[in-house]
Amino acid sequence: MSQSDTGAGSRPTVLFVCVHNAGRSQMAAAYLQHLAGDRVRVLSAGSAPADQVNPAAVAAMAEEGIDIHGEQPTLLSDAAVRESDVVVTMGCGDVCPVYPGKRYEDWQLDDPAGQGLDAVRPIRDDIRGRVEALIGQLTSPPS
Repeated sequence: MSQSDTGAGSRPTVLFVCVHNAGRSQMAAAYLQHLAGDRVRVLSAGSAPADQVNPAAVAAMAEEGIDIHGEQPTLLSDAAVRESDVVVTMGCGDVCPVYPGKRYEDWQLDDPAGQGLDAVRPIRDDIRGRVEALIGQLTSPPS
């Protein structure tokens, strides 16, 4: 069994973390859920959650046919990190707890906070490409 296997019949859990949990992590979580379906469990959180999801991120994802307007930013918890197999950080620095045996990735992405839709589209598209690559890594049989 490879280190990325989470047991027979189980699926990997991916946690996306950014500061406000209102843009990048929400878009990434929505893409992963949309593209991977039941093959992957998806969580997202922020170190300092905003009151609501960024309207430009909502609009950008709506263009892709993915509705995130009902999502609510969530505070990052130690438990969420512990139960995740992969933790993807997006500009939250050292606030994310580190546990041995977890896979950590830091995605350097522009922050969509305060940006208009035209500025958020390229961030969204970058996130989609990264999520597609992650799905390939998580769902491919070990070599």
